[in-house]
Amino acid sequence: MAVTITIDHHYLLGGLVASLLGLVLFLWSPRTKTGKNGTPRTIRRNESLKTTANVSHRLDAAGNSDIIIVGAGVAGSALAYTLGKDGRRVHVIERDMSEPDRIVGELLQPGGYLKLIELGLEDCLNGIDAQRVVGYALYKDGRDAKLSYPLENFHSDVAGRSFHNGRFIQRMREKAATLPNVRMEQGTVTSLLEEKGTIKGVQYKTKNGEELTAHAPLTIVCDGCFSNLRRSLCNPKVDVPSCFVGMVLENCQLPHANHGHVILADPSPILFYPISSTEIRCLVDVPGQKVPSIFNGEMSQYLKTVVAPQIPPELHNAFVAAIEKGNIRMMPNRSMPAEPYPTPGALLMGDAFNMRHPLTGGGMTVALSDIVVLRNLLRPLHDLNDVPSLCKYLESFYTLRKPVASTINTLAGALYKVFSSSPDQAREEMRKACFDYLRLGGVFSKGPVSLLSGLNPRPLSLLLHFFAVAVYGVGRLLLPFPSPKRMWLGARLISGASEIIFPIIKAEGVRQMFFPVMVPAYYRAPPAN
Repeated sequence: MAVTITIDHHYLLGGLVASLLGLVLFLWSPRTKTGKNGTPRTIRRNESLKTTANVSHRLDAAGNSDIIIVGAGVAGSALAYTLGKDGRRVHVIERDMSEPDRIVGELLQPGGYLKLIELGLEDCLNGIDAQRVVGYALYKDGRDAKLSYPLENFHSDVAGRSFHNGRFIQRMREKAATLPNVRMEQGTVTSLLEEKGTIKGVQYKTKNGEELTAHAPLTIVCDGCFSNLRRSLCNPKVDVPSCFVGMVLENCQLPHANHGHVILADPSPILFYPISSTEIRCLVDVPGQKVPSIFNGEMSQYLKTVVAPQIPPELHNAFVAAIEKGNIRMMPNRSMPAEPYPTPGALLMGDAFNMRHPLTGGGMTVALSDIVVLRNLLRPLHDLNDVPSLCKYLESFYTLRKPVASTINTLAGALYKVFSSSPDQAREEMRKACFDYLRLGGVFSKGPVSLLSGLNPRPLSLLLHFFAVAVYGVGRLLLPFPSPKRMWLGARLISGASEIIFPIIKAEGVRQMFFPVMVPAYYRAPPAN
């Protein structure tokens, strides 16, 4: 009988939270329709720009370029194809044109897939054994919750995709290189060329060691998380909260096919997702920067003794076999809010510009969304040579991207902290509440998963659901009989939730994130040319 009462209390609480959530969203929705929210405004502005006639540009005999792109990863390759398709003369300089071999950048959320379609790059997922991903499965203390992406209103092909990162990048590079006005070159950019505060181009070394310069009205730096050029273009505040230890599991099946799997383990989450029809990527999050060494065997021992006992039985043997095989990789998890210095002649994009914890797989979605925003801003411009006016106009890029990018960034940072274990009892209650809240299904899972998937990246929705989880956690503590100790724990839970999310929002920029229409740059018109 006691079990029945507990379940009733959970759903009673859920109903109360859902009612409050629904009321706030109802009151908010008319404002969304009238364009006072940043995201819809961006979409309408983008759509109006699509109707503007494009101007054809061709590479001349001297090889002059309209745009230099530094780096040909996901962001750089997609940007090169996008701008080249619009007729811009694009010169891409990439340090290494061979196929990358990374353990991150392997999961594209459905929202990112929609952006890929919008850019005409969805065929780059063909022929690389990419796998459909239709949701997540969460595991905690022997229980699991299956969370599906809300894809009912989309074409049947729309879903997440997981794949080998290097194969995907190579396909995009190949597609960009098919355009006659896109020049792909292997070389290492050593510095930006600056003249009276304006970036005029880059200095670089070719693969043969020859030092050359390249000039263009606009240089876009997309040289990744290890960028050595961003320091002059932004205020990089890089945080490294943890490292991912990566392995590939073979000869096994995930408990839930076509789902990413997240284990709420101790001390921090473990991820599993397919990267081909025969391989499963495992990423073990190890908190801090001082982690066990791979080379002296400490990491193997850590994985066997601390991590392996927490792996679902269906994956345990394959996990241990992967450790024994020894191909263990490590990657620092970086986060960095976007704090650009508007610089005439230059722009930052991709991980060189903005990073978030990779737990939620939102990086490529942010990058592709940024490319759509930038493409639509550049489309009306016939000439990029009026650099001061162009710089002032492109300040709107930083504002227009904010609602989508900041929602995904904030969710990644907040979820990582909530999903990690803590000696603080209030934090542990928040962790349990989050898992049980999502297990309720319906609006309780659909809203957060819409945010996670990039299908509904609305800052206010994120804030509402985050505190709905906190209120749900407090209600669990107070029902059926509150006590002073439980009330104090509930107050600490709310306080802890605030301490998690508000610093992230502050770093992202409250006004740009929630009230972009109040930022003057939001209304910048393209310079006359």
